[in-house]
Formats: sequence, structure tokens, C-alpha cells
Amino acid sequence: MLSKDTIIVIIDYGMGNLNNVKNSFNKIGFNPIITNDFHKIEKATHLILPGVGGFKDAMKELKNKDLIQPIKDAISNHEFVSFLGICLGMQLLFESSEEFGVTEGLGILKGKVIKFNENFVPIIPHIGWNDINIKKNEIKEFKNIKNNSFFYFLHSYYCKPDDGAITAASCCYYETFAACVKKDNIFACQFHPEKSHDAGLTLLKNFVS
Repeated sequence: MLSKDTIIVIIDYGMGNLNNVKNSFNKIGFNPIITNDFHKIEKATHLILPGVGGFKDAMKELKNKDLIQPIKDAISNHEFVSFLGICLGMQLLFESSEEFGVTEGLGILKGKVIKFNENFVPIIPHIGWNDINIKKNEIKEFKNIKNNSFFYFLHSYYCKPDDGAITAASCCYYETFAACVKKDNIFACQFHPEKSHDAGLTLLKNFVS
């Protein structure tokens, strides 16, 4: 159950399938706000950073819309704010990405975003359904989600955390990579829960529970 004080906010920085994310929450009985208004962002109890596209362009849009500090401020409020990063929104949490040259990220999580090794991976991007190996099944986001459940992926780059202990689930696409990370009030996933049918909807419901 959500309390009357629960405010779910999807950050609009001009990149990402925002309505798909919103519609998925609507399906499970929640009504999030899509906005780039920092006044509304700072009032969020559940904050979502989605994203589709290039890391460099995404960081540029976040800077242009003055959203970097509001995001950092919200995440630092561990006791009152739960944060969800989706796909590119997960990658942006890290220190840098090598996509189109090195670009500085939000630096909230230590580590970098790297490309699949073309010497080992015959088809890039990684696109479609793949299963995840849940390493931290005690966290709330994985409640009622079985290990090796399938989720929908679409990416050419993946996150490489400095601290492997924050990896909550892994996935193998010729290489093993972090499919989800969990640290404090942050949960982030490389896959798209809004495109992942029942398992994805369960994860979103768990996030706001």
C-alpha cells in the first residue's frame, strides 16, 4: 500500500520512453508524475530516471535542464527517497562512459560504463529477452521474482562497478555483466522493466511497495 504522502516522479530530461514507464505504473495502480521541475523532484518519495539513447547526449540534457544537483540531492536523502534507474538511467549513475569518447557521469556510483568486447560478442547491441542471475534475493525489488526470470534488454554498453558487492543481479550475453545494482536507496537495472511483462511489473510494484 502507498501512503497518501507517496509521490512517484519520472524525470523528464528529453530522452527515454517516459510514457511507457508511466503506463506500466498505471497498470499496477500507481499514477506517477512526469516532470523536469526540480520543485516537484525534490518532493518525490520515489524517483525514477529512465533513459534511451547515448550517454553523452543524456548528460548534456541533464546539465542543460539543471537536473544534476536535484538528482544528487534526492539520492542523498536516503531515509525518505527511493531511486530507480532504468537502462541508460542506470549507466548515468556511474563515474564515466566510454561511449563516443570518455564522458563524465553523475558519479553517484563508483565505476564506469564500457562497451561489449567486439572480439567476443558477435552481435551488438544486446537486444531482446535474457535471464538474470539474482545475487541478492533478499532485497524488496526481487520479491516474488524467481531466479533466472527473463527481462527485456537493449544496450551496447554495460556498467562495471568498482565494488562488485553492489551487483544485485547479473546477466550473461557472451560476457557476464551487472544487470542490476543495489546500494542504499538506489536500485538500478540495465533491462527495461516497462517492457518485461509480468516480471517487470512485479519489480516496479516492489519498488514502490
